[in-house]
Amino acid sequence: MGNCQVRFLGGRDAATYALLPDNKCLRYWMDTSKENKINRFALSKYSTELRNEFNFVKQLNSMAVQASAERAWAAIQRFFDNCKSNKPGKKGFPRFQHDNRSVEYKTSGWKLHPNKRRITFTDKKGIGELKLLGKWDIHTFGVKLIKRVRLVRRADGFYCQFSVDFDHSKPLKPTGNQVGLDVGLEYFYSDSNGNHVDNPRFFRKAEIDIKRVQRRIYKHKKGSNRRSKSRKVYARKQLRVSRQRTEFVKTEALTLVQSNDLVAYVRRSRSRRVDLKVKNMVRNHRFAKSINDVAWSQFRQWIEYFAQKHSRQAIAVKPHNTSQLCSNCGAKVKKELKVRIHKCSCGCVLQRDVNAAINILERARGGQPQSNAQEVAASTLLGEAARSWGSPP
Repeated sequence: MGNCQVRFLGGRDAATYALLPDNKCLRYWMDTSKENKINRFALSKYSTELRNEFNFVKQLNSMAVQASAERAWAAIQRFFDNCKSNKPGKKGFPRFQHDNRSVEYKTSGWKLHPNKRRITFTDKKGIGELKLLGKWDIHTFGVKLIKRVRLVRRADGFYCQFSVDFDHSKPLKPTGNQVGLDVGLEYFYSDSNGNHVDNPRFFRKAEIDIKRVQRRIYKHKKGSNRRSKSRKVYARKQLRVSRQRTEFVKTEALTLVQSNDLVAYVRRSRSRRVDLKVKNMVRNHRFAKSINDVAWSQFRQWIEYFAQKHSRQAIAVKPHNTSQLCSNCGAKVKKELKVRIHKCSCGCVLQRDVNAAINILERARGGQPQSNAQEVAASTLLGEAARSWGSPP
């Protein structure tokens, strides 16, 4: 899926009108008895009834209404999945939206200009013709390959996302290299070859400026234009940090996948089934801001995406004792978190994260008895990436 910034030449944002089908479908699911089971098809049928009941919903494209119902069902299905998997804490019960930032069209309701520099939305919401800005490669694809078009409102403007049915896999020649990764706060990651990548700390660097802009918001009266403008400036500052972080992890993940046949890393998730829980780690207020700033989950997401795209192997292993075991002799050397050098009686002296990265690589290969080869094989993400993560936006 690609993004193109758009400039409105007239009309009004249709995302506001996509709120009603979404919230109405959610209310319909809540009010329906357990005997009458609600599924995706029932909500799609109900969205058709909403078009007959509300005239302004009828003005919205029919497939856009269906996409809104699908979004409501996705929230319901996610709640059911969390309940079945016994996810600890809140299960994510679906909530009503009060500020929708996107509207999605399928194969109708829009028309792309022959030169693909402009797009026109043909429903009765008055969006009209939009000019596509920036650089993109949408002109290299046929119109029939475009399956969905989504308008998204962000802090710095509106964007048009195109979902294209295209096989983007690009198998690379084998390199014969394998690498293990251990992420942290001192370094963004350390690999099994002894290399370190510095933690960029984008939020920390912009924190003073962000706080200064944030203080301006509370100096203005609620509901005033000045307060609204200050909020937009604050949102753009946060968006810039988010984009810097995303571009950094994309570059690092692509470099690792292109230069190695196998990339092994530690499983970090919010699930109770894995050892390192990011949700629990951020409860430590001394490190919470740094943990959220380092973007471990996003880094893993892009590794899995590029591994699938380039036919590489990405393996996630359990992190238990990876930093305590000696990578040379296998002995367990207990040490506190503040101890950054691994020293073993066998004479092995390594930086703590490098020692852990070597152990992670060995577990991915199945070379140690603690590696749990079945678990490693099950987490090979060449085939699982699309189902568990999907393609990054």
